Amino acid sequence: MDESSPEALKELGNTAAKNQKYEEAILYYTQAIKKDPTNYTLRSNRSFAFLKVQQYYFAMQDAYETIRLNPTWPKGYFRKAEIEYSTQHYLAACESYQKALELKPDDINLLEALNRSKKEIVKDRKADEVIPWLGAGIGIIVGVIIVIADCIFTHKPTHPLLMAFVTIIIAMVGYGIAKTYRYYVKCQRDGLLEPPTDLFKEDEGEESNAAEKESKAHTPRYTKSQARQRYKKGKL
Repeated sequence: MDESSPEALKELGNTAAKNQKYEEAILYYTQAIKKDPTNYTLRSNRSFAFLKVQQYYFAMQDAYETIRLNPTWPKGYFRKAEIEYSTQHYLAACESYQKALELKPDDINLLEALNRSKKEIVKDRKADEVIPWLGAGIGIIVGVIIVIADCIFTHKPTHPLLMAFVTIIIAMVGYGIAKTYRYYVKCQRDGLLEPPTDLFKEDEGEESNAAEKESKAHTPRYTKSQARQRYKKGKL
């Protein structure tokens, strides 16, 4: 077999992946894809390798391409589901596992993965419900501690209604902080699937700006009267 053929490069990538050398596997799969861009199994394998090195955006792009090249192949949807599960997008993962299971209904592993995703959805929804109230509970505890401290360490304790109001405010703040935390967690999950910053593009932009500034610096400056005189002499 030709060592530079797509199949040979694929085998090298598979061997590297089995040895957990995922970066090396990505390089082999990438070379093979350049030679055979319509090979959906190469895209699937590279998606798996990207997932293992936590490059979720690139893993997802390969999963999408796998599905595009062969919409009836269940592994493409499985790859997509695995990425979604790893980034805690459990509802989307559940839908992708379901799609793969429709194409291959006798696959026990797919069924187990689907059930696992459903359990995580329940846990996630429960966390959305419980954690804000947990924050409110902590706020109430803090408020009660303040009330007790006020009674013990002050000669003239604050009016009970005012202290009750303070406790309610603290509880509301605790609820809001916990709610904001859950929102932050979900934003972090979405960020895992966003494209990475293109550092080379930024460098190119900085070089272009520097060149433009240098060009402007070397451009001669004239007053309005000097410009009119040069225009009359035909120099502009």
